[in-house]
Amino acid sequence: MNSIKIQIPSLTENIRMIESFIDNAKEKYKLEDDIYGNIMIAVTEAVNNAIRHGNSNDKSKNVALSLALEDNQITFTVSDEGKGFDFQNLPDPTAPENLEKPGGRGIFLMKHLCDEVAFKEKGKIVELNFYIN
Repeated sequence: MNSIKIQIPSLTENIRMIESFIDNAKEKYKLEDDIYGNIMIAVTEAVNNAIRHGNSNDKSKNVALSLALEDNQITFTVSDEGKGFDFQNLPDPTAPENLEKPGGRGIFLMKHLCDEVAFKEKGKIVELNFYIN
């Protein structure tokens, strides 16, 4: 198994470091453009959630991102130092009462862009799996 890690303080401007990390992974593992696009959106969304919701924009708390490649699957794991959240009972962003709300689409997006999404440790850890050829 091949894996690499990065850790960033919880500042939204650090998202560009995450984007570079994903760009490097694209080059290193020769990821196809369509899967690269899905990875970029889903992983930056997960990191953004970890910064904003998990760590409450507290720059003294870190967000960790790791990537593991095994056979035909690439897994990105995002973890924060927050309290976690109730990922079982999220409002449906496609429900009429939620369509106008500015937030609430991140996890919905992740679930549609990834082949599998798993929440661990009360939602403090999110695993995003993508199948590659």
